[in-house]
Amino acid sequence: MKLENYITGNWIAGDGEGQLLFNAVTGEAVASASTKGLDFKKILQHGREVGNPALRKMTFHERGNMLKALAIHLRKHLPELYAVSYKTGATKADSWVDIEGGIGNLFANASLRRKFPNEVFCVDGDSHNLSKNNTFMGTHILVPKDGVAVHINAFNFPVWGMLEKIAVNLLAGMPAIVKPATITSYLTEAVVKKIIASGILPEGSLQLICGSAGDLLDHVTSQDVVTFTGSASTGLMLKSNQQILKENVPFNMEADSLNCIVLGNDVTPDKPEWDIFIKEVRKEMTLKAGQRCTGIRRIFVPQNKMEDVWKAIAASLSQTVIGNPLNEKVRMGSLAGQSQRNEVKEQVQKLLASSQIIYGSLDGVDVVDADSNTGAFMSPILLMNENPFQAKEVHEVEAFGPVSTIMPYKSMDEAITLSKLGKGSLCSTIVTADHKTARQYVIGAATHHGRILVLNNECAKESTGHGSPLPLLVHGGPGRAGGGEEMGGLRGVKHYLQRTALQGSPTTITAITNVYQQYAAGKDPGKHPFRKYFEELQIGDQIVTEKRVISSEDIDRFADLSGDHFYAHIKSTDFTGTMFEQQVAHGYFIMSIAAGLFVDSYEKNPVLLNYGIDELRFTKPVYPGAEIHIRFTCKEKLPNDKRVVEKPEDFKRGDDIDKGIVKWLVEMIDETNEITGVATILTMVEKQSQ
Repeated sequence: MKLENYITGNWIAGDGEGQLLFNAVTGEAVASASTKGLDFKKILQHGREVGNPALRKMTFHERGNMLKALAIHLRKHLPELYAVSYKTGATKADSWVDIEGGIGNLFANASLRRKFPNEVFCVDGDSHNLSKNNTFMGTHILVPKDGVAVHINAFNFPVWGMLEKIAVNLLAGMPAIVKPATITSYLTEAVVKKIIASGILPEGSLQLICGSAGDLLDHVTSQDVVTFTGSASTGLMLKSNQQILKENVPFNMEADSLNCIVLGNDVTPDKPEWDIFIKEVRKEMTLKAGQRCTGIRRIFVPQNKMEDVWKAIAASLSQTVIGNPLNEKVRMGSLAGQSQRNEVKEQVQKLLASSQIIYGSLDGVDVVDADSNTGAFMSPILLMNENPFQAKEVHEVEAFGPVSTIMPYKSMDEAITLSKLGKGSLCSTIVTADHKTARQYVIGAATHHGRILVLNNECAKESTGHGSPLPLLVHGGPGRAGGGEEMGGLRGVKHYLQRTALQGSPTTITAITNVYQQYAAGKDPGKHPFRKYFEELQIGDQIVTEKRVISSEDIDRFADLSGDHFYAHIKSTDFTGTMFEQQVAHGYFIMSIAAGLFVDSYEKNPVLLNYGIDELRFTKPVYPGAEIHIRFTCKEKLPNDKRVVEKPEDFKRGDDIDKGIVKWLVEMIDETNEITGVATILTMVEKQSQ
C-alpha cells in the first residue's frame, strides 16, 4: 500500500517506490511513503489562498464548534484507528493516550471559544485611556495571520501530535500543513482520511505530507508559523533554515529533553508517597515503551535511600509484561521500529561510559505472542550513576526509549542543581509530602523546566501524571527543550494571531472592535435595554438613570441587613487618621443601589437572569448626602450554545431556551459627575428566534 498525501484538495501519492514502513510488532511491511514530485510551493499557496480566507471569515465560536464537531466525528471511528495504532507497537493504553488524548484536545480547544468574542478577531487585554479629556485611547487586537501553520511532528504520537497542534491553529483561524514523522505516518494518514471525508473543515484548512518535507521550508513567509517536535539537533537544523531566518518566521520548537523526577528526603518506604514514586517511574519508563518527549530520563534520590529505591523500581519493572499489544496481558509494546531500537541501544552505550545497568539487558527480552528479533522489542533499562556531578553523559545523552538513570543527591540544593544540568526540560516532578520541600524545589528549579508536577498522596489518584501535557497548560520548556510553548489555553491560540496596538477615540474603537469602550458615545436604545431580545441589542445601547440621594440611615440599614459593621460604615467612628472624612457607604450598597436604578423590574422581559459581575471597582468614597446615578451601557454580546441533552432525565429548566450572554458596563456617578464605582455585569438574555 502506498500512502497518499492530501494536498491542494486532492489525495496524491508521491512518485517512485518511496520509503518502506513496517509493522513494529511483526516486522512486516505495511506501506510506503513518498513526496517525490510534489510542488511544495503550491501546497503552501493553497493553504494561504484557499484555506486561510475560509477560516478567517469564521468567528471564534464557529471555529470552536467546528472543532467540537470534528471531535465527535472522530470518536465514531475509534475501533478502526486503534487497529492501525497497534501496528506502531502501541498498547491499548498507549493508543488511548495518542488517539483519544488527541480527540480530547479538540474538545478542550473547542470549549475555549467561550473565552473569545463571536468575531473573526478579538480585543486583547485591558484598554488604556491616553488623554486627560477621555477622547484618545489605546487597546490591542489579535487577528489571524495570513499564512499557514506548518507542523513537523515526531513519530511517537502520530495522532495526538497532529490534533493538539491543529486544534489551536484552526481555532485561531489559520490553516495547517501537517508533516508527521514518516515511520508512523500511516496512522496519521488514517486519521486525516476520516477528517477530510467528514467535510467538516473548509477546503485548504488541513493538508498532509507523508514522507520527506522536501524544500517546503524554503517557501515559507513571515505570515507563516512553523512548529517542530523532535530531537534538539533536528530542531536546530530546521530553525537555522535561511528562509526562516530571512523572513523572521515564528518557529516554535518542542524538543526531547532530559526530564527528571526527584524523591523528597521526607519520603520513606512506610509512606504512601514511596509507592507513588515507584509507580510513576515505572509508568514513565514503560508507557509508549518510553518513547515520550516528556519521559523520565533522570531519577534523583536521597543518597541514603538509593539501594532501597532502585531495588523497588527493578521489582516493579519485572512485573511488566512485554509483547504483542493485541494480547490483553501485555503492558508494554515495541518501539516504533528496528531503526529506533538500534538508535536507543547506541545511546545507552554512550551512557555506559559513566553508568552501569542495574536492571534489564541490551541483549534480549522475553516477549509474549511475538518474536523479539523481528519485532522492535526492548527490555526496560535502569542505569545507576553514583557520581552525577562528575558524569556529563547522563545530563547530555538521551536514549529515547524505556531507559532511565538513577542518581543520588545529598541535599535539596543539590537536587535542584542536578535538575538544571539537563540544560532545560519539558517537565520535572517532585514527590514529597512536605510543603516546604516542595516550595524550595519549585522556586529553585522552575527556571529550567516548562512544567513541574508536585506529587503526593493528596493528588495522586486524580493526577494526570508526570508525562501528560494538558490542553489548558503550556507544553514546552527552556534551553534544550526548545524554548517554545504549545497549547496553554488562550496562550497557545495567540501564537497564531498577530497582536496590533490600536489607537483612536473611544467611539471609533468601539465601532471597530464591537466592544464598548468607556467614554465612547452611547446610543439611544429607544426602549429600556432589558426589554430587548438578544438580537435587538446593539453595542453602545445606553441609558442614564434617575438620581438617588444616599443617606446615613441607608448606610445604617445596609450594615444591619448585611452584617457588615466595618468601622468606616459607622457614623460614630472617630475618623482621625483614617482615609475617610466621615461615615462612608458600603461599596456593595452602592452596587445594589445601581441595580435598583438600572433594572427594569416591573414586568417579564427577555432578561432571564443575572449571570455574574466582573471587574467591580470602587474608585471614590460615597458619603451621606451624595447623589448617585448610573450610566448603563451594552458592552459586548456573546453566544451561549444550547446544552445538548441526550437523556430526558438530564433535562434542566431552561435547556430549551435559545439565549446569549450580554455584558453591560455599569458606571456609578456622583453629583460632581465623577465615577465612584465601575463594574461589568453579565446577563443571560433570551433570543427572539425563540
